[in-house]
Amino acid sequence: MLAMSAARLGYRTIVLEPQPDCPAAQVANRQIVAAYDDPAALAELAAASSVVTYEFENVPVAAAQSLAASVPVQPPPRALEMAQDRLVEKTFLNDIGIATARFHSVDDDAQLTQALSAFGGSGVLKTRRLGYDGKGQRVFRNMEAGGYSGTCEAMGNVPLILEELVPFEREISVIAARAASGAVVAYDPAENIHRDGILHTSTLPATIAPQTAAAAHEAARKVLAALDYVGVVGVEFFVLADGSLLANELAPRVHNSGHWTEAACLVSQFEQHIRAVAGLPLGSAARHADCVMENLIGDDILRAPALLAEPDVMLHLYGKAEARPGRKMGHFTRIARS
Repeated sequence: MLAMSAARLGYRTIVLEPQPDCPAAQVANRQIVAAYDDPAALAELAAASSVVTYEFENVPVAAAQSLAASVPVQPPPRALEMAQDRLVEKTFLNDIGIATARFHSVDDDAQLTQALSAFGGSGVLKTRRLGYDGKGQRVFRNMEAGGYSGTCEAMGNVPLILEELVPFEREISVIAARAASGAVVAYDPAENIHRDGILHTSTLPATIAPQTAAAAHEAARKVLAALDYVGVVGVEFFVLADGSLLANELAPRVHNSGHWTEAACLVSQFEQHIRAVAGLPLGSAARHADCVMENLIGDDILRAPALLAEPDVMLHLYGKAEARPGRKMGHFTRIARS
């Protein structure tokens, strides 16, 4: 989607990706087939590029830092490093004045017992690194503290974080972009519903008060400014009963909950990102239609012919060769005409 937007603006793209004929390579000008941390491949990419960006946060930080020594990398590698560790991420958010659910670092079963006791026996235990779409998580609800022998081993004996369960009313996210000049634009917050830890739908407008939307936008601006960020960021929030917000996590990239922008805005999050990293003026984030974006997971891709028969649906399939349970195969956005 980034490569398609870049082409519309007259740019050529090179994709570094270990999987031959990956979805991005199908619409890019060239692919370097290599691991993300392959030194020769990184040197080749840097030599051929005017600017390098990334579209998921599990790229090795060392690779981004290596590239940044010889070619601009946007968003900055610091944003990538911060987002790869949930403990570092939440500490960063708190340090810049953005509230989150309470959390504890967990390295063994004894620390887990202690942390759960502090949270009344409930919490979400997550791997600090590499988890996404519900992977690497375990939920505890109203359980007495103690008796968790083997939990940390079952989760791979890796650094963990326990986050307090919060009584939120809904989940929202904000997509925002910052240019090198410091100019910022933010899209309307989307109201998100997850199934099995994977985003199911994003609905616009979200059923929140204007003050809540304004607070979400302000939080996104704080994140962008603190990181001297260039590009698009996604910030997810829990909305509490009084309309206040707790930040859940942020993504230093274009975000699944912003895919609706390609159907309901003149300038999508993908074009906005390309504009930012290429040094072009940012575009309007105004929305011209209400909409619902829905992910197609696994065999949901079989719905494609029926969706194409609908008059107000924009369908985007990713070109993945195999549909598997839990795998995002595409998405569609149904707009509501005024």
